[in-house]
Amino acid sequence: MSRAFTKEDDSLEAPIVPPRAPLPPGMANYVTPRGLALLRAELTTLDAARTRAEANRENDADRTRLLSLYNAQLAALNARLGSARLIDPRAQPPQEVRFGATVTLRTRTGGRPGTERRFTIVGVDEADVAEGRLAFVAPIARAVQGAQLGQLVTLQLGGQEEVVEVIGISYDDLALPAA
Repeated sequence: MSRAFTKEDDSLEAPIVPPRAPLPPGMANYVTPRGLALLRAELTTLDAARTRAEANRENDADRTRLLSLYNAQLAALNARLGSARLIDPRAQPPQEVRFGATVTLRTRTGGRPGTERRFTIVGVDEADVAEGRLAFVAPIARAVQGAQLGQLVTLQLGGQEEVVEVIGISYDDLALPAA
């Protein structure tokens, strides 16, 4: 009989666990208070899902597969939490772009002069480009870190160079997520 018509027991195969956002080797895992709260909330949610899977005795194969998946995800999340280095943005210098800063840039040359961009520099697990949260390891975030208010910074955007001015630095945009 062809193997195409046999059902393989895949419950014993290692689950495919989506990787967490990568950190460059040797790079510290900086997190904002908001980022740490999000990681802890994720841990609570994942732990509750694992507990429900443990209690479900309807299908042992599915239960085993789910538990393997949850345990692998929990291991990765616990490793990330264990390496987290909390940075309080309020302790950062207010006139300099550092981790946790919400930065506003205005294009001076290249691109479209006068265009403004605003983003917050956060940890890799908290990053969400659609929400304007860039990981501190992102090229644009690295380019502006250390810049001061009013300073011009050269960015490499694709194949083009753009000179931007830092026109705003704030450290109060990191409200904790709603519980």
